[in-house]
Amino acid sequence: MSRKKLEDILIEQNLINAEQHAQALAEHKETGKPLLQVYLEQKFITKTDVARALAKQINVPCIEKITEQMADPQLLGKVPLKFLRQHCVIPIMFEGYKTIVTANPRDLQPLDDLALLMSGEVAYAVSTDDIINDAINKYYPLETSKEMMEELKGGEGDDLEFGMGPLEDKDIMEQANDAPIVKLVNHMLLQAVKEGASDIHIEPFERELRVRFRIDGNMYLRLTPPKRYQGAIVSRIKIMSNLNIAEKRIPQDGRVQIKVADKAIDIRVSVLPSNYGERVVMRLLYKSRGMVELEQLNLSQQDYTVLSRVITRPNGIILVSGPTGSGKTTTLYSILHRLNQPDVTIITVEDPVEYTMYGINQVQVNEKAGLTFATALRSILRQDPDVVLIGEIRDGETAQIATQAALTGHLVLSTIHTNSAPATITRLLDMGVEPFLIASSLICVISQRLVRRLCSHCKEQFTPTADMLKQIGLTPATAKDGTFYRAVGCEECLKMGYKGRLAVFEIMEINDDIARLIVQRADATVVRKQALASGMTLLSTDGVRQVKAGLTTIEEILTVAHIEDALA
Repeated sequence: MSRKKLEDILIEQNLINAEQHAQALAEHKETGKPLLQVYLEQKFITKTDVARALAKQINVPCIEKITEQMADPQLLGKVPLKFLRQHCVIPIMFEGYKTIVTANPRDLQPLDDLALLMSGEVAYAVSTDDIINDAINKYYPLETSKEMMEELKGGEGDDLEFGMGPLEDKDIMEQANDAPIVKLVNHMLLQAVKEGASDIHIEPFERELRVRFRIDGNMYLRLTPPKRYQGAIVSRIKIMSNLNIAEKRIPQDGRVQIKVADKAIDIRVSVLPSNYGERVVMRLLYKSRGMVELEQLNLSQQDYTVLSRVITRPNGIILVSGPTGSGKTTTLYSILHRLNQPDVTIITVEDPVEYTMYGINQVQVNEKAGLTFATALRSILRQDPDVVLIGEIRDGETAQIATQAALTGHLVLSTIHTNSAPATITRLLDMGVEPFLIASSLICVISQRLVRRLCSHCKEQFTPTADMLKQIGLTPATAKDGTFYRAVGCEECLKMGYKGRLAVFEIMEINDDIARLIVQRADATVVRKQALASGMTLLSTDGVRQVKAGLTTIEEILTVAHIEDALA
């Protein structure tokens, strides 16, 4: 009996209607593209829909998630990594059987080769290429930290090869036969990417070398390589980032682009001499991370309304404030994404360019060549932009030019380091910007912080005590409309209880009353009281909203916001 066609199965399951099928068929005849490809391009169906239909067609299971328990390291270790990636297949244990999961069950040769390698009884299943590739990147058994440390202990520190050759343009997961130090540095990077780290810290002490990762804002110890390999590890990182390996007395900054677990990553490298050797910090910038829409920033309805309104203004300055690593760039790019229309010219000047966005002209700061924020901004204004993004207002000169740009008909977006939205006014005054210029040009200040998001797989509902509620300015009566959770920890979140982060906001729109106080050089406290009277929500208040919604914990909010401020 002949198998049903895939399109017939999709129609049977009500995933494709007759009109969509007719439209796709017409395009298929005109362009010669496979019908399935047309369905996907037109977004009539998803890859998961295809996998389910394929599974039904050949009567095998459809795997929609590959867990750590399924990914047997012994099975995976039998197959070269390159083969799994090339053919998009993965062997797993499913319901007690060795199972080969594929995204393309019609490609029989790799399935036969893999079945021969597995030996014994083998079952088959279908999944999407995304799920299979993610599982390969996550679970393929490379050398563990323990095995790597053992290998290093067997070598001699002085003669250890640390890889003088150029950095190859290939995934570091595939560099299995490299020198021990190259493998160790690659292992650090791979582990950091798998755990979603934003920074890797390599810290020398008197008798040990410590490697820590910053994950969701918190530091975690991950490796302690032998102290005698400190020089080789630092030298390897310097070679990767084109720094001078002979210079150990002054700080150095570099940059490198690599591929880790099939993800393109920019790494900013900072080397600083310390009393026990050179300290290295690597900041990981994930190029493949998608743009966050304005609606996805988790703003309150009031803040979303205010922000949506101010970004439509033809001119003025919008500033995003907060400490390093508080998500300011993500917020700015969400705004740019909303503004990015064919009839709008947008130019940015950044250090570095963290996200590339189609339709936007992006300029990289190069201070060694004399291209600073201020000099770039002067040139940009002669390029007839409608919207200008300045990576950061660091000094009075940049602040003055940004103000003039806003007054001459441009919408200017930038970041600034202050502790709250009202304190931004004081900072601009300290930079030497005249009060009347600030009052005329500034239209909105967004202050934000990041808090860890509770892991959705293991968070546990509970009833907080009156004392706990008091810490965030609530009473049992005012907390009745909320659902409270606490962190637990599971395999999905690496036992941390949290996975990912979300922002809490304080958005101050500059109205006539606040502008009048700016001209009078009023204290930040006075400005804050007026902003609250005008409807501004404090960071702490927005944080409480996130706690009551079950997205984060009381403890997390207390790390970023002073609750007593809200009650003052």
